[in-house]
Amino acid sequence: MSHVYDYAVVGCGGIGSAAVYWLAKKAGNRVLGLEQFKLGHHNGGSQDHSRIIRLSYNSSDYVQLARGTYEAWGEAERESGIQLVYKTGGLDIAKKGTVGAQVIEKYAQAMDEQNVPYERLEGERVRRKFPQFDSTPDWTCLYQKDSGLVDAAMGNAVHIQLAQKYGATIVENAAVMKLKRHGDLTRVCTSQGDFLCRKVILTAGAWMNDVLSSVGVKIPLTVTQEQVTYFGTPHMKEFTKDRCPIFIYHTGCGGEPYALPLHGNTGFKIGIDAGGPTVTAQSRTFVPDPVREQKATDYVAEFCPRALGPIIYSKTCLYAMTPDRNFVIDNCRKVGHPDVIFCCGAGHAFKFAAVLGRILSQLAIDGKTTFNIAPFNMEREAITDPNFPKSFQLGLPEEEVANVHSKL
Repeated sequence: MSHVYDYAVVGCGGIGSAAVYWLAKKAGNRVLGLEQFKLGHHNGGSQDHSRIIRLSYNSSDYVQLARGTYEAWGEAERESGIQLVYKTGGLDIAKKGTVGAQVIEKYAQAMDEQNVPYERLEGERVRRKFPQFDSTPDWTCLYQKDSGLVDAAMGNAVHIQLAQKYGATIVENAAVMKLKRHGDLTRVCTSQGDFLCRKVILTAGAWMNDVLSSVGVKIPLTVTQEQVTYFGTPHMKEFTKDRCPIFIYHTGCGGEPYALPLHGNTGFKIGIDAGGPTVTAQSRTFVPDPVREQKATDYVAEFCPRALGPIIYSKTCLYAMTPDRNFVIDNCRKVGHPDVIFCCGAGHAFKFAAVLGRILSQLAIDGKTTFNIAPFNMEREAITDPNFPKSFQLGLPEEEVANVHSKL
């Protein structure tokens, strides 16, 4: 503990690596990043070839943040010279007369409020624009041209390397066991020894409460084991980034499929959002579930059958979700630790990682942020009320929450 750091970030996945980068741009060698595993590990929820990025979201709050995240990713691209965001366009798909159709109307309303352009497509118009899709007359869709994907693994690596360029110290294999008050500093106790820090930022994902509990704070989180599957389509040319949009199918029943075109040394990617079993960070396995793998296959067969091919592999990851599936961005002031700041991404934050890192750096350095994070504080009912009904589908109409909750 010979050196005191001004800022420490616990957890260097998507959000944490971005926080280290934005902090280091201002504070240089006074920044410390702590990662309990090796950098680039696959134990959490950040490391993969591609993740969706989009302006299409269920509320104005998220649409505003999405605008900021495109800018923040762009900053890292300009500094590194490496492309991280690829705009493919994106489809929000539902079937007419369903709860899913109500959900995409909330998306349309949020985009209208933020003056985000989009196009409505139905039935045959979808097929004409994107012949890969086996659309039917009951399809109703929103198409937004700026949607696309982020190279997740590359994004994490770029943020870390840029942070190191500015002088940040990154310590791997340093599991944080607890935080303790040390005068006007915080002692961060890790498996690699203790560090003294003026401000601590927690971006620990499924391990968040393991660290927060040491200062008397707990977020109501449900941790699930999710998975994605990559198909080796024989029709590769139809599913490249310049021809095939990302898509999300809104069912209104939870467990919604989403898919991304080919990127990197992989195939056509499909996942089922929040469809996995409840686990802990310690009890999870890395074994894909063949039932969900088959479900993913069935969705591809229904929506874009020419993307089907041999399964290249399925990959598991962890979600850590709040009851209302919204972020938590706050500090521990109520328990006497105002210098401990934390961010939970609720299982849909990678697209926002760059801007969330920027927000956390502003909170740590300036004590405030230029972004509206009021909806994401710890005082909302979803966090304070232990009986708040869980609903992990963003944009679900209130009257449908109980129906989905009964299935969880």
